[in-house]
Amino acid sequence: MDYPLFSGVNLLFLQMPEQILILDFGSQFTQLIARRVRELNVYCEIHPYNHIPEIGKNTKGIILSGSPCSVRETNAPDVDLNQFGNLPILGVCYGAQLIAHKKGGHVTPSQVREYGRAKLTEVDQHNELFKEISLDSQVWMSHADTITSVPDTFEITASTPLVKIAAYKLKSEKIYGIQFHPEVTHTLEGKNLLRNFVVHICSCSQDWTPDQFVETTIVDLKKKLGNDKVVMALSGGVDSTVAATLIHNAIGKNLYCIFVDNGLLRKNEFEQVLESYQGMGLNIKGVDARQKFYDALSGLNDPEAKRKAIGKTFIDVFDEEAHRIADVKWLGQGTIYPDVIESVSVKGPSATIKSHHNVGGLPAKMKMKVVEPLNTLFKDEVRQVGKSLRVDEDILKRHPFPGPGLGIRILGEISPEKIKILQAADHIFISALHKHQLYHKVWQAGAILLPIHSVGVMGDERTYEQVVALRAVVSVDGMTADWSHLPHEFLSEVSSEIINHVKGINRVVYDISSKPPATIEWE
Repeated sequence: MDYPLFSGVNLLFLQMPEQILILDFGSQFTQLIARRVRELNVYCEIHPYNHIPEIGKNTKGIILSGSPCSVRETNAPDVDLNQFGNLPILGVCYGAQLIAHKKGGHVTPSQVREYGRAKLTEVDQHNELFKEISLDSQVWMSHADTITSVPDTFEITASTPLVKIAAYKLKSEKIYGIQFHPEVTHTLEGKNLLRNFVVHICSCSQDWTPDQFVETTIVDLKKKLGNDKVVMALSGGVDSTVAATLIHNAIGKNLYCIFVDNGLLRKNEFEQVLESYQGMGLNIKGVDARQKFYDALSGLNDPEAKRKAIGKTFIDVFDEEAHRIADVKWLGQGTIYPDVIESVSVKGPSATIKSHHNVGGLPAKMKMKVVEPLNTLFKDEVRQVGKSLRVDEDILKRHPFPGPGLGIRILGEISPEKIKILQAADHIFISALHKHQLYHKVWQAGAILLPIHSVGVMGDERTYEQVVALRAVVSVDGMTADWSHLPHEFLSEVSSEIINHVKGINRVVYDISSKPPATIEWE
């Protein structure tokens, strides 16, 4: 079976897989490099340039990412290349400029800032990095500096009309640099170039599949957990369900699952989620804690304050329920790789954008050891693992839903009345997507209740009611997203349904913002 988007391994492995190490210098495209490498069925990890892990025998090569910085700046991000020994190194954009700068080349401000499409007018197709890369191949440039000269120890391997040194190789070492971005789709043969580096130059075997991930992970979980009890919160979403299924397959009834109704779920979701787990064999308990969350959110308007209040209340409720189970030693979590990446906060790379529900609070509060079997996988990889585990397709194909739920889709202060209004509008939107067979063409969708009122007319009466925004995006894993071009007739139908059937709303708008610059959620 072909798994083109999968790299399956996690940090529990007794024998670590071969891997590519990606050093993040702060580029917005770093995660895309990882995705492209994993599409080749090769495992890789992203680490900040200033927090490099120990280089083990399993590391087969190094990729240096781009950066918004300049190598000419004081205190520019730097790395000692000697620590990598004879491992192959590929520098991308800033990474290429950094290598050239350190090896005696010159990097200067570009006379014309290069951003966008360019053509490779010269290509050394005998060079292993450019094997089967076409002359005039389209690449994507994004840099304000340019490598203007290199020593005789370098050989130039590609050029564009504006950039003589678009790519190079050190003659006596497996060190390569490219001033364009192979990871973005605008570089049409970028995946081929990365394959040349990862497979041919680094000699990675491309042998990681979901089935192998499942088999190895379950074996490691059995050894790690033994007869210990694990408690875990479930949400009905893909991540927590797949993580719980893996742990359940390892330790059976020693996994105790808890599903908390925080009052911020979609319409009828609490009952539907509990029903969906019937037949899966999971040991699960539902807890109604709606009022506790409403009390905690009372008077709060700031998005981060709401997130923290929801998180704290969840921790308190979950902790109380977990303590009803005797001798629990482990906390299971459905943390996935984007959670980990976005929760790292160092100077430059991977700055924290917002609080993440899965990676903070619970372990410290509960004084338990944490088991996160999915913490090195992207969302689509989790789905592939779930398919290998035969998790129900309705769960695997369910849209992502944020941990704080409707709490971050009601802008401003939250009240039970606003929740009821938004649940009704959201239900109409999601039901219509299913009805018109559009649900699976969208990665995530939902309604947002705006903190404004607008004038309207219903019958012969003037109204002054709230506005709801509809949001639907297409994406692979949420790291980037584009707004979904839903048919106008569909949007018209949904708008009419909401306005006619949801008391309190008299205007519907559609969000046509992409990520970046906008986020998927409004808060």
